[in-house]
Amino acid sequence: MKKLLAILLFAFTCAAFAQVPQSPGANSSKARAELEAMLTALGGQRWLALQNIYTYGRISGFYQGKPTGEIENYYSWRTPSGQERIEFGKKHDDVNIFTGSDCWEATYQGKRPLPKDICADFLRRRDHSIDVALRVWMNDPKTMLIDDGQTLSERHLTDQVTLINADNDSITIQMDAETHLPRSRTFQWRDPIYHDKDTDREEYDNYHPIDGFPTPFSVTRFHNGDETSQRYLYKAGYNVPLPPNAFNIDATIAHIKKK
Repeated sequence: MKKLLAILLFAFTCAAFAQVPQSPGANSSKARAELEAMLTALGGQRWLALQNIYTYGRISGFYQGKPTGEIENYYSWRTPSGQERIEFGKKHDDVNIFTGSDCWEATYQGKRPLPKDICADFLRRRDHSIDVALRVWMNDPKTMLIDDGQTLSERHLTDQVTLINADNDSITIQMDAETHLPRSRTFQWRDPIYHDKDTDREEYDNYHPIDGFPTPFSVTRFHNGDETSQRYLYKAGYNVPLPPNAFNIDATIAHIKKK
């Protein structure tokens, strides 16, 4: 009898501590709550109302995870709508402009479309950014939100959420379990030549408050697990004055030639 009671007590204890599977509705609600916590950590309504973001820093190149030795300073102005202007060189005379689906380079020699692979890479990353995930995907009733549970990202405990849109495209975001700030963003796409899936991942670290907004001063990119670039910020700002005709390629060329 005592043995039977011991077995029943053990079974009851195991059942009490077993994890009850979440229903799809509860899982989705938890994922949304985690995304909303991330939005609040980023600045909430003030973050949603941003007009532009300015960053000045350096970018280092990697090939197959090893440094290439290429290090260059850059200056970037970006809007939540997806427009971006990036200036290189001591005289800021090499300018890349991304607006809509157009990708241009402006130099003393004039304008030229950026190579197709560079343009496609930018557009993919823009369409799978933290900005787009929170401003567009999360607010689309057709988007599925999935709580993937907790995992580690660069020794940080994170809450992981995957967003899947109506086109079966997805974005996976890892958020610091304590601060709720983004730790990584990952998405996949099918290679147009080899038809296998490629993986793009960005990791965010070294956050500092700038104008009241937590800003990652270190952004590392990976392609299929291999490190491809690192960006380190020297300076950042929000809602700053834009360069004249910031996203107008012809006006930019005219300004460069006047220097």
